[in-house]
Amino acid sequence: MMLKVDGLNFNYNEIPVLKDVGFQLEHGQIMSVLGMNGAGKTTLLKCLNRILVPRKGNVFLDDKNVRDMGRNHIAKHFAYVPQKYDEEPLTVFDAILLGRKPYIKWEPTAHDLSIVEAILYRLDMEHLALKTTDKLSGGEMQKVIIARALAQEPEVLLLDEPTSNLDLKNQLQVMQLVTKAVREHHLAAIISMHDINLAFRFVDHFLMLHEGRVHLLAPKEEVTAADIEKVYGVKVILRELDQYKVVIPVEKKL
Repeated sequence: MMLKVDGLNFNYNEIPVLKDVGFQLEHGQIMSVLGMNGAGKTTLLKCLNRILVPRKGNVFLDDKNVRDMGRNHIAKHFAYVPQKYDEEPLTVFDAILLGRKPYIKWEPTAHDLSIVEAILYRLDMEHLALKTTDKLSGGEMQKVIIARALAQEPEVLLLDEPTSNLDLKNQLQVMQLVTKAVREHHLAAIISMHDINLAFRFVDHFLMLHEGRVHLLAPKEEVTAADIEKVYGVKVILRELDQYKVVIPVEKKL
């Protein structure tokens, strides 16, 4: 066992958003958090690394309670990629180097620089190293943000809708990048997503939230059309195409 979440509750202004959410995730696995807008997906991710402090419940990483960790310690174990980011233009190299911040005391060491160089090489991004971030495409910038997260050398990747503003090609490339990192470096990844078909293609487990509670926590093979209809309020058909499940909404006649 690597990550264990037990009875997580969170309120916004006394309004419950998360209600007794719990799950476990092992090394080398990817879990998708799915649900309608307002279901608590982003809130859940932020509670895991204590950007938000849960009202109740605990998060354990290898049996250590995250509540007892300092911010710098948490940053060495959890890397968070938000939906939106707004920052001053930097070179791609320097933007990724920011991921080493939890480890840097005075200035980057040769080790820090070598980690960034290795990530650029591994992700086939060397040609972007000196390009400034304000000159990047949306897909390129998303890869830089994920590369920065990998530079933290985390155990857990928390990704909040990393493909939401990308075209189809870049959606696939970003998910392939994340999958490769998780498998090769034995990480765990939790990804908030809207695209169920993309989730079926890349993730291992589904966590489906409905009205703040866990409606379903299961391997993707066990997800049914009835589960999707319950969570999204839309009747669907599940079909298999080239070994992947595909979700097809069924339109109601007007």
